[in-house]
Amino acid sequence: MRYLCLIYGTDAQTSHFSAQDMDHYINEHIDYDAHLQALGKLVVAEALQPAGTAVTVRMRNDKLSVTDGPFAETSEQLGGFYLVEADSDEEALQLAAGIPSARLSSIEVRKAWSASDSGAGP
Repeated sequence: MRYLCLIYGTDAQTSHFSAQDMDHYINEHIDYDAHLQALGKLVVAEALQPAGTAVTVRMRNDKLSVTDGPFAETSEQLGGFYLVEADSDEEALQLAAGIPSARLSSIEVRKAWSASDSGAGP
């Protein structure tokens, strides 16, 4: 089963980091990526550009609406994600707990919908 681990945080959580601290934090993520890959659990992981670079697209009555910024105005913003393979919900939670960002941010874990799931759609 695939699980999407969404990393939510604020700029303030790392704003006090020195350049050396930030390099260490980034390298922790790179090392965790390699660890998950060695286990055969990593599908893909990506950091995202700051929320201020986001654009929200909506189609209403066949008209395109484009708005600068993220969909929701919240204090925490989506900063990155991991898509992992796990044999159970419990394993997915353990993999998410290992993401270095979990120490500073929140990790939302969602099972990915697949065509083999019951029901008509996601």
